[in-house]
Amino acid sequence: MSKHPLLPVVTIALTIAVAACSGGAASSTPGASPADASADPTPSDAIVHPTGPDEVVLRFDEVGGFVPMEWIAARLPVFTLYGDGRVVFVQVMAEVPQREDGLVAGAPVRTAQLSEDQVQELLRYALTDGGLAIAKTEYTNQLVADAPTAVFTINAENDSKTVSAYGLGIESEPNADTVVLNRLAALADRLRDFDQGGSLASQPYVAEAYRGVLIEQQGGVGAPVRDWPWTTITPADFALPADPNALPSGTRTLTPDEVAAVGVDGYENGITNGIWLRADDDKVYALVIRPLLRDENA
Repeated sequence: MSKHPLLPVVTIALTIAVAACSGGAASSTPGASPADASADPTPSDAIVHPTGPDEVVLRFDEVGGFVPMEWIAARLPVFTLYGDGRVVFVQVMAEVPQREDGLVAGAPVRTAQLSEDQVQELLRYALTDGGLAIAKTEYTNQLVADAPTAVFTINAENDSKTVSAYGLGIESEPNADTVVLNRLAALADRLRDFDQGGSLASQPYVAEAYRGVLIEQQGGVGAPVRDWPWTTITPADFALPADPNALPSGTRTLTPDEVAAVGVDGYENGITNGIWLRADDDKVYALVIRPLLRDENA
């Protein structure tokens, strides 16, 4: 895996305002108050974008790859910018903390509030230096196997699209797409480490709901099995996907109280390798817990 030097970094690092530690609307914070009638009008060169608190303006995600089903089910978008300037991102960890119960918690999910000037600066960087303005919608790599696909989503005036790049950042023979792919790889690196190693102010993201993913275990039991934790929820309540090509797993939206009833501490960022549960029918399931973002449904 090659490492691409970051292109000139946007100056968001200077004045990020900390967002409310909630998945709901942002609270009032110094320097992040809504614009009023006396505010300067929007500059004529501003990039028009959605402004709703649950509307995605810029997102970077990584999907697929040769990893266990549970890890795919638990994966969160790496970075999301919403219309009101809120960002939610997965924080880079040097190593995964070891738990005594054998479970693996997700990486910290953090949130911060950007001013509209900072939003504009980030969008300009993503579209120009980051390559999104000139990128095609899809890049493939026939010489790479079992790699994840980088997916960028941008919603801005005249530049709304989704760009997917399989095996982004893996060195390959130079071709007509190399320049754009290098820009996209640098943008991915920038968004993957958005808070620059924790040096930017942010707060924990607190989800209002969670996605529970239930996967029936066909083989041997590989972890301690817990009793089924709910009296009003059964395995049949976890709906199977309509897409026959999707993961053969049931999903259900869970409240924080329903997740807490499982009896696992430190679930706030998700549990990625599955909590093993035995249902009343004596079947064993792995339950993956994943926080939902503000624009997501179960």
